[in-house]
Amino acid sequence: MLVTAAIRALTKSCFDHEGNLIQCVLFCSVQKMNFRNESCLSWLPMTYLTCLIDIWEEWIGLDNLEDYLNYVDYLIWVFTPLIIVFILPFLIVVFLYLSILFLHVYKRKNELKEAYSNSLWNGARKTLATLWDGHAAIWHGYEIYGLEKIPDEGPALIVYYHGAIPVDYYYFLAKLIIHKGRICHSVGDHFLFKVPGFKPLLEVFSVMHGPKEECVKALRNGHLLAISPGGVREALFSDETYTIMWGNRTGFAQVAIDAEVPVIPMFTQNIREGFRTLGGIRVFRWLYEKCRLPLVPVYGGFPVKFRTYLGDPIPYVPGITAAELAEKICPISLDFFSPRIRQSLQSNH
Repeated sequence: MLVTAAIRALTKSCFDHEGNLIQCVLFCSVQKMNFRNESCLSWLPMTYLTCLIDIWEEWIGLDNLEDYLNYVDYLIWVFTPLIIVFILPFLIVVFLYLSILFLHVYKRKNELKEAYSNSLWNGARKTLATLWDGHAAIWHGYEIYGLEKIPDEGPALIVYYHGAIPVDYYYFLAKLIIHKGRICHSVGDHFLFKVPGFKPLLEVFSVMHGPKEECVKALRNGHLLAISPGGVREALFSDETYTIMWGNRTGFAQVAIDAEVPVIPMFTQNIREGFRTLGGIRVFRWLYEKCRLPLVPVYGGFPVKFRTYLGDPIPYVPGITAAELAEKICPISLDFFSPRIRQSLQSNH
């Protein structure tokens, strides 16, 4: 220990007076050789390392490197949870792109079958549905109630609350494919069709950007169709109170009238506890109104319990106007949503 202290003192003296880093290192090396006759040689490598550390501390102006490293560790410990809650939602995007990659591989593998079959994508849909259903069960313990209210055949319009990330709707589609063998056409926002690489996924799962005529056509052809009247606005700017942001929209009601189909409300308990947004910050609302792009940060991905509820079908009434039907659907949907919203709020207290 005395030898180590002596070398440290000599090193500091060398650095102070000579001011030459290379000379100081060489000086330390010579001093190490001078003490080679000591009975215990195990201290020599550590002494040399200590010399270099002292030089580095003096050079960068740190009195104590250990304190600096402890401070860095503290910052990492503080910010790691914050980083994680913003990274987890991107795992859903990664999962979506993995699904797209699977579709590309599946298509290349079955190119010959495509010429002879109209149901090329059935196997791909069922495979992806199984994978998403597994994700739902493992991460969220996903359950669905009222799936029997979806007709085994024939059209229906499904109206649902839009979460920050509509992962509950993906899980619903998976259940529908697995248990009913049916596909539900979906109305998606325009920006989805601009996302690089998303085209195959949107086509295989029958997502449309929603001209009214196309929606009516899908229903008249006997398909199921799902619409979230609140859309991206509801996804980004609704909050943990589950505010329904339908405004004065009546387009979805007009679609149901023109196609003469029943309307089925749908809501997922705890969807806002799984994923949330920073939509309460005004600048993000201003950005959305200016460019109509979902630039609001999403955080969460928490493994909370999801339960999807399907309400009783609201039958078509001949002669009703779009405004009347929308007014009729909204209170019924609110009445249907409200108990589930209360359950979501109560489950977090």
